[in-house]
Amino acid sequence: MNPRPAIAIFVFLLLALGAAPARALSPADQEVVAQAETYFDQVHTLKAHFLQEAGNGAETEGTLYIDRPGKLRLEYQPPSPILVVTDGDSLVYYDKSLQQVSYIDLDSTMAGVLVREHVKLDGDDLKVVAVGHRPGTDIVTVTRRKDPSQGRIALMFSEKPFELRQWQVTDQQGQVTAVTLYDTQSGLALDPSLFVFHDPRPMTVGPRPH
Repeated sequence: MNPRPAIAIFVFLLLALGAAPARALSPADQEVVAQAETYFDQVHTLKAHFLQEAGNGAETEGTLYIDRPGKLRLEYQPPSPILVVTDGDSLVYYDKSLQQVSYIDLDSTMAGVLVREHVKLDGDDLKVVAVGHRPGTDIVTVTRRKDPSQGRIALMFSEKPFELRQWQVTDQQGQVTAVTLYDTQSGLALDPSLFVFHDPRPMTVGPRPH
């Protein structure tokens, strides 16, 4: 399996939130949104395996670590060379095979939203445009309030217990990328070093970007 398409889609996944037809939320919908926000606020640490499936069927697996507020680590399994780490400031995207490091503003990413000290899905910068229901599942669809043209993300929660199970990103062309979490554990004591990135590249003249 060629990891490159899945890697590119993950970058889009972090950056893309977008447009969906807005409608007034019912009291029941508002209750689901409140449950989702409470869920994120109550999850201080989380570890989960994930399966990412691209629109073309390509699959990539890995492990997700979250230590809220502000810390996240996402490791793709080989042969993917990608590591993503944030300690609360910049999100670091490291391609081991190319020895390339990119620094992304954490607040501009969906990952940044999930590790905020207080998650507000319907607030100043995010907007809930739909709440859906399937048997045993609630789905909250969110866009960027000021730039709804980029696409949309749907957060899927199991009802009993109420937990994040999957998110799906739909881009401007209607292509869907799904990330499913499994073997989720919360409340763990995570090693702080998981969220520290040590740049392995040879030192260059001048400061590295942050």
